[in-house]
Amino acid sequence: MTTMATAAVLRAAARGFEIEQVRLGALRPDEVLVRIVGVGVCHTDLAARDAGFLDRVGPVILGHEGAGVVEVVGPGVSGIEVGDHVVLSFESCGRCRPCRAGQPAYCADFMLRNASGRRADFSAGAEDAQGGSVAARWFGQSSFATHAIATERNAVVVDRSLPLELLGPLGCGLQTGAGSVLNVMRLGPGQSIAVFGAGGVGLAAVMAARAAGAGEIVAVDLHDSRLQISEQLGATRTVRGDTADLAAAVTGGGQGLDFVLDTTGDSAVMAAAVAALGPGGQAVFVGAGLGILEVAPMSLAGKTVTYALEGSAVPHLFIPSLIELWQAGRFPFETFVRTYPLEKIAAAEADSLAGITIKPVLLPSLH
Repeated sequence: MTTMATAAVLRAAARGFEIEQVRLGALRPDEVLVRIVGVGVCHTDLAARDAGFLDRVGPVILGHEGAGVVEVVGPGVSGIEVGDHVVLSFESCGRCRPCRAGQPAYCADFMLRNASGRRADFSAGAEDAQGGSVAARWFGQSSFATHAIATERNAVVVDRSLPLELLGPLGCGLQTGAGSVLNVMRLGPGQSIAVFGAGGVGLAAVMAARAAGAGEIVAVDLHDSRLQISEQLGATRTVRGDTADLAAAVTGGGQGLDFVLDTTGDSAVMAAAVAALGPGGQAVFVGAGLGILEVAPMSLAGKTVTYALEGSAVPHLFIPSLIELWQAGRFPFETFVRTYPLEKIAAAEADSLAGITIKPVLLPSLH
């Protein structure tokens, strides 16, 4: 059975998203059809507006922070039923060594299954009105649409009483920021952290650090409005990102911080983040930018630098834990979410890039 869906299709880097009717192909045995209620707009979606990527992939439906209601379940799926409410996250194979070790974010097929826009067998997943191929498996979901096909492994069942339109960003951006603090750093009470970039990922890290009992939380950003929100969410100190000698401003003249998180992917910012580390400190990078980190090896003495995908999370375990934190009032991400109907995706993209909206969420059901 195929399914007609309304989707925001990206066909060229210089063109806007185009609202089109597409036909989603028949489900595979391990797949589910989800009616999308809400989907976050993530920086990774915007970074896909790249001529080289689109030349390789062709027309594509982006969106990888979807949440919705299951309408059809493949015959090989267990643990998910029609009518279930689900948050969609990244896809993994479940068979490789990292997956079997409980590290699905480092699946051997991660890039193929998430960043190619296609299934692992390279099938596109959808057709446009003229019968042309449309890539519809971006991060195993392609949820800038009224309907998306996901898999048993990247659909997390949540309580039906929860506000489903709000939950999509838990599947990637918020999971990445919070997971970097709680799963990768394992920050403990009294420790210090600096977060470079106070977008959705960075603010999730700030909230997670406060929940973990951090003694000092420094937020760094170019937008004063975001710094103000950072303070409301737990930052004990803020620094403008264009401050001269940024590392010194972040450390406040001290010996350095226990942890730093960079969400920008900018070369100069990453270098400043490493310079702000204290003895024995750890730097975690998550930015999707193409910046290169250049450091003198001796400057890393006793320090650790790593790049984390998806907060090193197991979505079926970590997303419910974030929901519990939110329900307890300790992860109030709704404070920086703004909703848009699907056809206003251009406005959502522009507002995000301008810093006007921290976390845009599209509501396809309003189309």
